[in-house]
Amino acid sequence: MNRIFALFLLPFILAGCAATRTDQGSGSIIKADPTLSRFSAGSPGALPAGWEPMILLRQKKQTRYQLVSKENRTVLHASAEKASSGLILRTQIDPHRNPWLQWEWKISDVLEEADNTARATEDSPVRVILAFDGDKENLPFSEQVLFESAKMLTGHDFPYATLMYIWENKAPVGSVIRSPHTGRVRMLVASQGTAGIGKWHTLTRNIIEDFEKAYGEKPGKLIGIGVLTDTDNTGDTVEAWYGDIRLLEHYQ
Repeated sequence: MNRIFALFLLPFILAGCAATRTDQGSGSIIKADPTLSRFSAGSPGALPAGWEPMILLRQKKQTRYQLVSKENRTVLHASAEKASSGLILRTQIDPHRNPWLQWEWKISDVLEEADNTARATEDSPVRVILAFDGDKENLPFSEQVLFESAKMLTGHDFPYATLMYIWENKAPVGSVIRSPHTGRVRMLVASQGTAGIGKWHTLTRNIIEDFEKAYGEKPGKLIGIGVLTDTDNTGDTVEAWYGDIRLLEHYQ
């Protein structure tokens, strides 16, 4: 994921994936029920309902995603070998009504050479991606030009801001990493290091507070939720599992 274009588009590059979609993704917009991002409600062997492939660069090898039965429940399995692609669910959710994001993930190993502060090694075994709407007219001119250029190339608008929760090797949990490609992507370290490899981690984050920490302002509407396991820069192989992703009104 070493091009500014790929990183900038990744949260919402849905229409550009038409040639590579499967018939398992409905592309529906989740308007009212934020609990519909539960993988446990799906059937093993399929993609989760409503989620669509997120192809970053067509010439790159794609990460393989599939619902599987594991430990008496259905979870999303990701397998990446020098690969980079994700899944995304389009939404229309007010984060102020459901400010708590809760999810589970597990990894087979860390990516030893990964460093998300550097262009050449920006990989992570697991990412949960949130795409937000906002007023692009308030952005610096250079960033407005970037948005317009992307729209001209693809014919589609893109998120005002993207917040990624990642598993990082070195940076401490809670730290914010600005993408080396664009200021409109910020990464927040949710898990770190080798502790807990092969075990389920349940994480709960306040996305209002995290967005303010990352961007210095309150978030707009949540327009997309994604997952991404990528190893294209480091050339590694990794497996990962994602449990249910939920947006909650209150902390649990």
